[in-house]
Amino acid sequence: MRFQLLGPLALADGPDTVVLQPSKPANLLAALLLNANFTVSAGYLQRAVWGEEQPATAKAALQTCVLRLRRLFAKHGVTGTAIEAVPGGYRIVAGPPTLDLLAYRDQVRRATAMDRDPEAELYTLRDALSLWQGALLANVRSAVLHRDEVPRLAEERLRVVERVCDLLLGLGRCGEALVDLWTATRVYPGHERFHEQLIEALYRSGRQSQALAEYRRVKDFLREELGVDPSPSLRRLELSILRGEDLGPVGQAALAAPAPGQAAPVVSASVEAVGSGSASGAVVGSGSASGAVVSRVVRGETVPQLDAETPEPEPAPAPASGPDPAPAPAPAPAPAPDPAPGPDPAAIPTPVTAPALTSAPAPVAAPARAPVTVPPGAATGAPSAAGACAPSADAGVGPVPGVPHFTGRAAEAEAMAARLTAPPPTGPADHRALAVVVSGAPGIGKSALAQHVARQVGDAFPAGRLLVRMTRADGEPRTADEVAAALADDLGATGEGRALLILDDVVDADQVRPLLTPGGPPGTGPGLAVVVTSRMGLGGLIATHGGWVQRLTAFTEAESYGLLLAALGAERVEAEPEAAHRLTAVCGHFPAALRILTARLLTRPALLLADAVDWLGDDPLARLTLTDSPGHSVTGLFDRALDRLDPRLSQAFTHLAQGPPELLADEGPEHEGPVPEAVREQLADAGLLEDGPPGPYRIHGLLRAHVRRTARIRDRRTEKV
Repeated sequence: MRFQLLGPLALADGPDTVVLQPSKPANLLAALLLNANFTVSAGYLQRAVWGEEQPATAKAALQTCVLRLRRLFAKHGVTGTAIEAVPGGYRIVAGPPTLDLLAYRDQVRRATAMDRDPEAELYTLRDALSLWQGALLANVRSAVLHRDEVPRLAEERLRVVERVCDLLLGLGRCGEALVDLWTATRVYPGHERFHEQLIEALYRSGRQSQALAEYRRVKDFLREELGVDPSPSLRRLELSILRGEDLGPVGQAALAAPAPGQAAPVVSASVEAVGSGSASGAVVGSGSASGAVVSRVVRGETVPQLDAETPEPEPAPAPASGPDPAPAPAPAPAPAPDPAPGPDPAAIPTPVTAPALTSAPAPVAAPARAPVTVPPGAATGAPSAAGACAPSADAGVGPVPGVPHFTGRAAEAEAMAARLTAPPPTGPADHRALAVVVSGAPGIGKSALAQHVARQVGDAFPAGRLLVRMTRADGEPRTADEVAAALADDLGATGEGRALLILDDVVDADQVRPLLTPGGPPGTGPGLAVVVTSRMGLGGLIATHGGWVQRLTAFTEAESYGLLLAALGAERVEAEPEAAHRLTAVCGHFPAALRILTARLLTRPALLLADAVDWLGDDPLARLTLTDSPGHSVTGLFDRALDRLDPRLSQAFTHLAQGPPELLADEGPEHEGPVPEAVREQLADAGLLEDGPPGPYRIHGLLRAHVRRTARIRDRRTEKV
């Protein structure tokens, strides 16, 4: 059993998750888990549960809440975690395996120790960020926790996002950094460091005019909304761009510790937006346990040292009188050594202005990081004036990330897990990789299922689990040789035993065959298991190499409703069950559409689901997109899938989608005749037609609507010309 804090408060047991209803015991559990393994005073817990104005019976009612929580633990089989009554308050014992917040901080600490290996640090931080499951404590109705705790957690995540983006820039992977930075700058329009990274990434990618336009945008925002000018570093960056200067190596000044007294970047907007996980897995920074230390200092609790190199400041003693003394501010720690000028994303204090430091706890400084250097061979030839990012040598290999709000696919996940954990075959082909092919339409959830199952069966693969992107960001497929070379490096560093690979978004069978030959890719041992995800059926691969196929279709109505429950919370969905079912129907029970819909609804917590039905139904294709991340849209997904088709197949599919359903039948309309079955089979194999012989072919309603809409737009443009 595992507690989830980085999103709605929930209990998780394998694939099953119970999101707790808003209640007083939920407030209490959140307050204890946020300070796991430390004593939390009864007075603070009473404020967290009832607010600043408490009932006269709050002390007795707190004991009742504790009793209800213990019963809840027993009901759900929670073992190894208990709420302990200690002098002055209560304490809950947890560790990284049982609490996602501690697992996240543990991952960040391990990443900090990898400062000499930026690739490993980047993968570890991204794996940590995958633990964030949505809006922080969305189902916890405690003004005290949202005031005191949520901003601290948000700041921890923001530090990691900054660090991830610095690492991407330092490794020359500006295109990947841009994906995260577009989102971060729109969610936090006043966070100057994100804007500085975005402008730098644009300039190094050769997009000078966009970089200058972004500088003007943030300059106008700061002046109009906050009445301040951009920071000196932003102004220097603008001047360098105007002069066309080479920015030089990435990551030196940006990763050094801040000079003593340097102001933190201004952070605007609501911190709750940090909790919503982006589809890219994007955002946030390096803090490990420093935020937790600050809150414990505020409550006058004793904080042990984390390690010998980063001692924590001694808290100020709390007054001895009164039932619940007010906390005294902690003294500020001594500034860390300053190896080089420039802000360190690992040491940015919480977003308070200078005058507020008299009444707020001083930020805990994090250790300075070693600068990131561009690896040899990452760029060739003389640098351009813009210092543009060279194409990355990275082959898209990394740890398997988690899948936020994974629901449904229970039978498919169970069958896949059984196949992957079965003993490897024996005989003359005992070194052949065990392959599972997950196929289906674009956006149907192939990658999500593969990643979810891979994390479920981790114990069976002690040598590691790796996700291999078989296509680049521009849609071009990677070669088998390129992937094999990258795997040799990554798998060579893993332990002994079986390994699991997810070859994600395979274009055709020839791309993956060399990786499934006896012996497997370099660096793999006997019993290698491989999951292949592809829009294509890959029947030829199964015929020559064996394996097992899991073909995915749209969600059932129950699975769609379950996704809304997991993402939006039971309180919001069960308040309007009929509207929730209508929303899933408008989305055609299509997983990608439902993911985009829930992301939009999470950013509009006051929007009624019934109103969302009318709003979405007016133009679902236009509104099933994320405005701050245009690449995440149903129309973009379908366009990219159609672009992969042979032009003749694309033309045939457009004809089928625009015509009557009879075109998909074997006999076809009387005046036209059937479309050849070979063409229909190729389109079904590409995931664009559902079912097929011996049953009828079908086109998903959203896909058909997209093709017709695109044709209308094209026709209108032609008429105007």
